[in-house]
This record gives sequence, C-alpha cells and structure tokens, in this order.
Amino acid sequence: MVTYNSAQCIESCLRALLAQSGWEIIVIDNASKDDTVKIASKFEPNVRVVANRDNKGWSGGQNQGVRMASGDVCVLVNPDAIPDSGALDKLTAALSRYDAGAVGGILLLEGDRIQKGNIVRRFPTLSRSLAEILLLNNIWPLNPWNVSWRCLDIDYSQTQPVEGGVSGACMAFRRTTWEKVGGFDEGFYPCWFDDQDFNAKLTNAGLKRVYEPAAVFRHLSKHSVGQLSLYQRQLFWIANYVRFYRKHRGELQTAILRAAITTGLLVRAAVSLVKPPGPIGRLGAASAYLRVAWKAAVVTVDPRSFVGFDRA
Repeated sequence: MVTYNSAQCIESCLRALLAQSGWEIIVIDNASKDDTVKIASKFEPNVRVVANRDNKGWSGGQNQGVRMASGDVCVLVNPDAIPDSGALDKLTAALSRYDAGAVGGILLLEGDRIQKGNIVRRFPTLSRSLAEILLLNNIWPLNPWNVSWRCLDIDYSQTQPVEGGVSGACMAFRRTTWEKVGGFDEGFYPCWFDDQDFNAKLTNAGLKRVYEPAAVFRHLSKHSVGQLSLYQRQLFWIANYVRFYRKHRGELQTAILRAAITTGLLVRAAVSLVKPPGPIGRLGAASAYLRVAWKAAVVTVDPRSFVGFDRA
C-alpha cells in the first residue's frame, strides 16, 4: 500500500487487510504531512511501515514495496480501497486460473454502486482521447468513444479478460511478471497513467489482464489526489497523458494530442470565466488552465519538476 496524506482511510484499510490471513502487509508512505504514519505504526509489527523522506510518486512507492516483499504474488491496494473478506485470495486464485499477467477486482462505491469507468479501461486511442480532451465526453457522456474507453459496455458481473488494463487501486501480479516488464515506470509522477503503462507493458509481453468481480473492494474515494488543486490535478494528469502517448503512440499522435490538449484547455479557460469550477473563482480557474496548457501541452515539462503536493 502506497500512502500520501491517507489518515482518513488507512486504519479501515489496514484492519481489513489484517483480516485476510497469510498476507505480508507493507505500507510505503510518501512523506505524508498528516497522521498517516502515526496511525499505520499502531499496527506494527503485523504491518511493516516505511516512511519516505520525499514523495517517490505512486510508481516509485509501488516498486519500493515490491522489492521489499518476500512473496511471489503481490497485490497493490490503495488506502481508500477496503477489501471484503477473501478479496486478496480471490485475486490470487484468478491469477493462476487464467494464467494472467495481472488481475483486478471490482470497486464498489457507497450503496454497492459499481464504479464503472475506473475499474477497467481500454487503452486511450487518438479518437477516444480527442473525445475526452475536446469536451465531447462532458456534453455527451455515452458517446461510443467514451463508452469504449471506460468499458461502460461490459458485463461487470462476469469474470473476463480485458482489452486494456485493470486498475492499480486493487491489482495482483507475480513478482516474476513485474521483473519481466521492468516494474512501474517512475517517470509517471506523482500518479495517473502509471497503471495503464504497466498494463500496456503486459500487453506488449503477451500477458493477459483479467477482471475478477468476486474480489470486492469498497472504494471510499478519499485518495490523496482529491487534495490537489485544480492546477495540480490538470498539470499532472495531462503531463502524464502526454508521456503515455510518447511511449506507446509515437510522435505524430503525440503532436496531435498536444494540439488537442491546448485547444481543450483554452476552451475550459473561456468557460470558467462564465462558470468557475468551484471556489477558485473565474480568474483563478482561467489562469490555472492557461498555465497548464503552456507547461503540460506546449512545453511538456517533466512532471517530476513540477511543484509539490503541498503547493499550488
């Protein structure tokens, strides 16, 4: 489990993990500024807690945890994804049954609502990306490109292989698989598109990704990304989006994506002058979108050089 300012949910998650017998539990904290480490440390020695001095990002923390783990099968669990009884064993069973490179469980929101769109996703083609970036998905959520990308067209009650990838919020894989594909790319910082990149590397290695709904995780949606400002969320998401395209789609498609991102952000800036997204205000929102357009789409600065979580 990789944490960052996860004090609101980590205790519930650790109690649920400790109820899954036979598992080694490792918490990698990425320099939280709240009581995350203090709360997690109450569960020692049954839980191993590592407090990093700096934020290594989601991928860096996951790689660190996998290297420390002693088992052959590793399960990634976000601190706001609370596993039901037997969830980890069910992921492991599916991993063997289907000879898969990775297996993901089902994420349920309050009221047992399935978190469609966040559990499994197909890879972002250019048409799917343009629908997202140019606001078509906001205007027409059930357009065919959005339905396809977010897998809104599958039967979530059935175990099945997926064309794209499973979510890193609850993902199982073998250590040998992690080694084979080179682990998680720590250039995706601090998060977003890191698990999709891992899934893409599994695809390139000829390894299946399987969705297993018998492995249930209750998603509290209190992850650290919710603490980011509008500017930070857009900046990190877009910079990592461009990085994913450069790795997997080539320079031509990346150039088209960057042009579309710039256009989409300019439209968002204009719209925010009429209807600001939250308490940031009209000028604050417009300024945020314009700064992101320059840094993440035009200049494409390495996301690791951006401001930290604690700054706007």
